Amino acid sequence: MTAFDNTLNADGALIVGAGLAGLFTALKLAPRPVTVLSPKPLGTGASSAWAQGGVAAAVGAGDSSHAHAVDTEMAGAGIVDHGTAESVTAEAAARIEDLARWGTPFDRDDFGNYELGKEAAHSANRIVKVEGDRAGWAIMQAIIAEVRRTPSIRIVEGITALSLARDNGRIVGVFCRRLGDRYSEPVFIRARATVLAAGGLGGLYAVTTNPPGVRGHAMGMAARAGALIADAEFVQFHPTAIATGADPAPLATEALRGEGATLVNDLGERFMPAIHPDAELAPRDIVARANFRQIQSGRKVLLDTRQVLGASILTRFPTVAQYCLDAGIDPVADMIPVTPAAHFHMGGVKVDERGRSSLPGLWVCGEASCTGLHGANRLASNSLLEATVYGARIAEDIGGLEPVRNNLPPFKGIEWDEAEGAKAEQVLRDLPAVQNLRRIMTDLVGVERDANGLKRALREIAALENKAEHVTSAYLNMTTSATLVAAAALKRTESRGGHFRTDYPHTDESWEHHTTMTLDEALAIRASA
Repeated sequence: MTAFDNTLNADGALIVGAGLAGLFTALKLAPRPVTVLSPKPLGTGASSAWAQGGVAAAVGAGDSSHAHAVDTEMAGAGIVDHGTAESVTAEAAARIEDLARWGTPFDRDDFGNYELGKEAAHSANRIVKVEGDRAGWAIMQAIIAEVRRTPSIRIVEGITALSLARDNGRIVGVFCRRLGDRYSEPVFIRARATVLAAGGLGGLYAVTTNPPGVRGHAMGMAARAGALIADAEFVQFHPTAIATGADPAPLATEALRGEGATLVNDLGERFMPAIHPDAELAPRDIVARANFRQIQSGRKVLLDTRQVLGASILTRFPTVAQYCLDAGIDPVADMIPVTPAAHFHMGGVKVDERGRSSLPGLWVCGEASCTGLHGANRLASNSLLEATVYGARIAEDIGGLEPVRNNLPPFKGIEWDEAEGAKAEQVLRDLPAVQNLRRIMTDLVGVERDANGLKRALREIAALENKAEHVTSAYLNMTTSATLVAAAALKRTESRGGHFRTDYPHTDESWEHHTTMTLDEALAIRASA
């Protein structure tokens, strides 16, 4: 890397992303210095705040971390790393206590015990929650307050990372711009340790539950820098996004089905019992495909909470109730129209048990990473758990590199401008190239895939890159991630978990392993499509 004039120093570790994974890492690094980059004000741009269910942890009577690990492996369809599942679930109780100590108001009974919910594919009630469906929001509010009180953490809002910086094979920081500034000279922020925690890629799809900015930027940046990517083909589609036409689509939490809510089509037919013995509580990929096929056949799909919840949905699941009311749906008297939506990426930047990527100097956590925990299909509410466990591990691994220092000074000239930020987000959303990319991913790399569609997707993504008037780093990050997902899906000639090929509808034992791929390998597949 050559010398760069427009340079700032992180004065410690640098974290890209301000969701639960990034902020948890920052808190665990305290009192060592850390700079956190967030494109939007804390809590407003991260998927973590939108998580409804809660955090999976075996903290109830009669439950065990081993049972939690077994459920994780069962949901992951044969490719969950056994050691990872056992170690992560064993740390769950400690991470819950961290969150509680920092002020998360988890639901408790009169004796102070956690009130635990149940979600699909869990063998026990082990979802630690807040007010039914407000866990993500409540956790983030508590974490943000703790971060604001911690002088060793410097928050930089209104800045977006574009590319990772390399020097002699090592990641030495990131190139950034103010959100909405597409043409000025990038700012280089130098760091001894860089943590990528900038989320998944659900926003690459036209129908998604993810915030607008979550469009594969993290994985794209890492891949463009040469990082090894794992399991990119495994995208989880949540079966019950509320079908209001909103972008992003509001979510009807799986906990509703845990309470006994059922899925019916517009003919009043309940279809899940004939598909899986667990009916509506089958693994998410099975329920999502069932809903998808109903919709493809011309039917509508509705979630019926009326008998099991009635008016209590207003107080027990206030977030879902408000989403419904905002869309003109009476959640007490009416069934809720639902549709599958891109929700979570099981793949990402391949990391080891300490969160280290294949690139020296780069750690990755949260949805941007692939730890081996989720396999082909994430178990419900394991995402927030993974974010905290690997945040703590990364902080411990980096801790020895950084001296203790408090009261980091602010970066002058970089601050959040709400009007400019909103304008930039809308401009990006409305760009024809972005809309076309999201359509390609939904139509050809979605709930069900086949070779012809995947090859066509790869050709069309390449054409979008070639036709783009100004190929920015931000757009390349999106097309890079899209290319990796489609190439990995074309390479895996079987169906497993969140990856379903109509031309290879059965599971093949020879594919009972993770896939790994570099960007160069993905581009070679794209060139031959």
